[in-house]
Amino acid sequence: MANEPSWDEIFRPSGEPAGSDRTPTTPAPATGLPGVRADDPFAVAAAEARTQQPAAPASGTTETLTRRQLREQDEAGARRGGSGSTPPKQKRRGRTALVIVVVALLALVGGGAATAWILFEEQVREVMGWELPIDYVGDGNGVEVDVTISSGQIGSDIATTLYEAGVTMTYEAFYELLLGLDEQPVFIPGTYALEEQMSAQAALDALLDESNRKVNSAVIREGLTLSSYVELLSAGTGIPVEDFEAAVADYTSYGLPEDAVSLEGYLFPATYEFDPGVTAREIIQMLVNRTFESLDAAGVAPEDRNRVLTIASIIQREARIAEDFYKVSRVIQNRLAIPMLLEMDSTAQYGVDEQDSAFSTAEQLEAVNGYNTYKREGLPIGPIAGVGDLAIDAALHPVDGPWIFFVTVNLDTGETLFSETVDEHDRGVEQLKAWCRETDHPAC
Repeated sequence: MANEPSWDEIFRPSGEPAGSDRTPTTPAPATGLPGVRADDPFAVAAAEARTQQPAAPASGTTETLTRRQLREQDEAGARRGGSGSTPPKQKRRGRTALVIVVVALLALVGGGAATAWILFEEQVREVMGWELPIDYVGDGNGVEVDVTISSGQIGSDIATTLYEAGVTMTYEAFYELLLGLDEQPVFIPGTYALEEQMSAQAALDALLDESNRKVNSAVIREGLTLSSYVELLSAGTGIPVEDFEAAVADYTSYGLPEDAVSLEGYLFPATYEFDPGVTAREIIQMLVNRTFESLDAAGVAPEDRNRVLTIASIIQREARIAEDFYKVSRVIQNRLAIPMLLEMDSTAQYGVDEQDSAFSTAEQLEAVNGYNTYKREGLPIGPIAGVGDLAIDAALHPVDGPWIFFVTVNLDTGETLFSETVDEHDRGVEQLKAWCRETDHPAC
């Protein structure tokens, strides 16, 4: 292995051949270091550093060890308990000189002091005995990071999450901040918009600021069908419609009653907020569970869920005013008790996937399917729409009354006439037709 070049050779003027002698016009002051000029601070520092390195062991060869070999030998000596190594003070002086030389050379080459510090901060701090920082300063570098806090996580879990996401410099920065607080904060589960390289305090403040919590929302109202719910959920969450369609197609996997034929009526209408990353299947299960909660709270036995939701869905589609929900429920029960066909237009229209008209067509009324109660005896095979708590309560508690018929005569106000005879009902139908002629309502 060849000897390393001397510092004089490194700094030889361009074009001067190796080994050539140059005699300075003014003799350089003596330094006590062979071959080193006192007016060359980098050469002095490097030579001083080399004099502090341990001598190469006798091996029968005159080969000079490189700086890397000397460093490895020094580290090996330290692992053996320090035997054969230089005293700590001399070792630190030597390392200090080497770091100064490296950083100074880097600055001279053109990288500048800032580059030198960025590249060698850790080494310089180690040599100088300066502690490394554990925390960033400021509110972040502008690069957004989504951080999710799960239910049941404690401070140490959150500290780990922040560090692994690149928000905080170290785990200790956030965890030690929490330990120093007089009162521990309450973290609300969810996904939060933070930034990379935030101070621990800035990260804590951001997690406690509700405005940083990211949510996707969807408003699901009563009386809509499953296909409408799928579209609303997709629009509110950004999850493709196809994902929801696939999720609802597998309706038997959500714990529905054995007599359920689809998820229609089993997605509870409400305003929902969903954390980013939730799947279509998880959302559907959430809405199904919410329906079960309402049924359980109303005292509905699991085996009666499909029947109650079916009645409630007809009420939801037919009634306009809260008090009429209970009257429509009574009409259904009276007709079932006679027995006679329910003849609900909402079921005839649902059976052919057409809705929102005050009058059913002949085609709708004559269609034979599991929902058209103009042709089918008893209840439809399942719900025809999503239902709220009011409809569920009305299905369970119909008001007393003799009514067999009803018709809404004003679609704007929801005014509805309930009657016992066909003649009374026919007069109500004519009243609705007259109202439609005088208005431009889309349902007429």
